[in-house]
Amino acid sequence: MKILVVDDEQDVRSLFEQRFRKEMKSGELDFAFAHSGEDALSFMQVHHHEAVLILSDINMPGMSGLELLKRIKKEYEKPPPVVMMITAYGDEENFNTAKQYGADDFLTKPVDFTSLKEKLKTKMV
Repeated sequence: MKILVVDDEQDVRSLFEQRFRKEMKSGELDFAFAHSGEDALSFMQVHHHEAVLILSDINMPGMSGLELLKRIKKEYEKPPPVVMMITAYGDEENFNTAKQYGADDFLTKPVDFTSLKEKLKTKMV
C-alpha cells in the first residue's frame, strides 16, 4: 500500500522510516513524503491514484492540511484516497472541520505508532 505522509516537520520522514522499517522492507507499505499541501497535490498529479492513503498534518505553512483534505476529496473522487488527519491540537473545531471535509480518521501528535499500525492493517484488508 502506498502512503503519502504530508507534514512540514523535517524529522517526520526519518521517524516513519524507523517505525515502519519492517513493513517497508517486506514491501507491505511504501511511503512517499511531502512537506506541504502544495507538494502533496503535485505528487498526486504526477502519481495519480498511486497513494491509497494519505496521512496529513493539519497545521502547515501555506495550504493547511484541512484545505488539502478538501481538495483531495473533491478532485480525486474515483476512488478517493483514505485521508487521516494528524495534529498536535486535538480540538473539537479541527475535528469537526476535518470530518465535514471527509476525513476518514483523526490522530493526535505525538502519533501512537502502535495504534497507527493497527489502523493501517484494517485499511489494507
